[in-house]
Amino acid sequence: MAAEFQVAGANTKALFTLKVHRADGMALLAMNWKQNAPPDDFVGFAVEYREPNGDRFYPLKNRLAFPTAGGALNPSQLSTLQSPIQKFRWVHFPRNADLLGDFTYRVTPVFMGPDDALSYGEAQTVAIELRRETYPGVLNVAFTRGFVASQAFVDFYESAGPISTLLPSNADAGLDFVPTHPKAAKALAWMGFEARQAILDVLDGAIADHEAKVCVIAYDLNDPEIVSRLKKLGARLRLIVDDSDAHGEPGSAETKAAGELTASAGEENVKRQHVLNLQHNKVIVVDGPQSRTVACGSTNFSWRGLYVQNNNALVLQGATAVAAYQAAFEAYWQGPPHDFGDTDSAKWTDLGLQGIDARVAFSPHSASNAQLAAIAEDIGKHTTSSLLFSLAFLYQTPGPVLDAIKETTARDDVFVYGISDRRVGGFDFVKPDGNVAPVYPSQLRKGIPPPFSAEPTGGGGIRMHHKFVVIDFDKPTARLYLGSYNFSSPADRKNGENLLRIRDRRIAVSFMVEALRICDHYQFRVSQSEYKKAGEPFVLRKPPRAAGEVPWWKKDYTDVRRIRDRELFA
Repeated sequence: MAAEFQVAGANTKALFTLKVHRADGMALLAMNWKQNAPPDDFVGFAVEYREPNGDRFYPLKNRLAFPTAGGALNPSQLSTLQSPIQKFRWVHFPRNADLLGDFTYRVTPVFMGPDDALSYGEAQTVAIELRRETYPGVLNVAFTRGFVASQAFVDFYESAGPISTLLPSNADAGLDFVPTHPKAAKALAWMGFEARQAILDVLDGAIADHEAKVCVIAYDLNDPEIVSRLKKLGARLRLIVDDSDAHGEPGSAETKAAGELTASAGEENVKRQHVLNLQHNKVIVVDGPQSRTVACGSTNFSWRGLYVQNNNALVLQGATAVAAYQAAFEAYWQGPPHDFGDTDSAKWTDLGLQGIDARVAFSPHSASNAQLAAIAEDIGKHTTSSLLFSLAFLYQTPGPVLDAIKETTARDDVFVYGISDRRVGGFDFVKPDGNVAPVYPSQLRKGIPPPFSAEPTGGGGIRMHHKFVVIDFDKPTARLYLGSYNFSSPADRKNGENLLRIRDRRIAVSFMVEALRICDHYQFRVSQSEYKKAGEPFVLRKPPRAAGEVPWWKKDYTDVRRIRDRELFA
């Protein structure tokens, strides 16, 4: 039985509430003042955590600090007991999130007196399980790190060697690339996070189960760790590899991988295909006596998919899920692409996951079972509290889903927060104030003031590759749409895709936290650029002490959308 995925603090003496939301490999801490607004001398929250069976609390650190009387800045990361977090929510990545048992969080309000001395109020303490599997033995959500949005990557790995020693310069060089970075093994495991490990575990399980048959559909295929494992399957593997555009060129990594796998699996077991436009699925199906497993999601089997982009992977267990994906594989393998929309695979199919309402539909759809308009209607007509999303190409593919998101963003009664990759570099994201803001790579490299470091861009290509929408995560009707599906007309009617619709609060909350942590990062980058442009120091704010000064939390209690943000998560 799954443990609680949302836990609230119970200290009635504390002046604030605390709610911790479990995500996969991370936790969202959300705070709110109980009575009216905080006092002016409130300067933020100190956050500490204790690992399962641990004997001590470790404080989270903050790169921002209070300026000295002379305006100097401390370049070191300080404990939040000295440099509190001036936000009402925070996403934390525990160092060992896969440990069994409860993680304990202790959050304390921090106050500053006239002499700049800090004092502390009553704390809230919450214990929550953050184990690796979302629903053990049934469904697991896994994310990549998305290192291009990470100060931690700069601290841990970029200082030890350039990106060129970790990642190939282009996709077609991927199969032959060998990292020479001195910390390559740790860096790649860190960058790939849970998604990389989940995908490799599925393949390793298939290799170990000698009677298992494996079906794979790949769009990008240039990661040697994955290709080497597929070779070990021999004739137990059947594989479809996309051959659209550059993928079909003789020198592409996909062509080379298909050739190598033809040699190991047999010519009759490897097929190149682009359906009507793209064969865009990223799917592994394992059917054996020891493992009936499906891996799917947005993560391509490539260096960028695993190590650069923000992506998700789902691992589904059970005969029903395997049968649904196997049927779609057979329809792609056997049938002419224009007939696929008439198959049962193009309709919603129950995945048979115990306790979870999860269905899948494969593209290309016919006019009678197309899904795009229905998703747009769900977003535009049935969202009641919140809409969070991370959608590659959203602003490049005008259509009903983009229209529905714009319509919902304009509403005053719904919290909307989301991000999309831009056509010409960078990102577009919908801020909590309802405006769409562009973020460019230059803001990652040049727009970051001290004490922060310039972040790597990860080279050319798409950086934001998720495809998911979370609707009403806080309601019993919580649901999300996700998969390889880009929420566009080509994805609906021309590409080979899989689209999942899941109605489950635990899973919706996990994707909600992922959306928040990505959007918050780029919101922070925009703020940093604005401070630098204005020539203002980027520091923690002290209590107001002169006419016209306001406390740091003022907008959180006067701006309608920020009020909703503060109240929704806590």
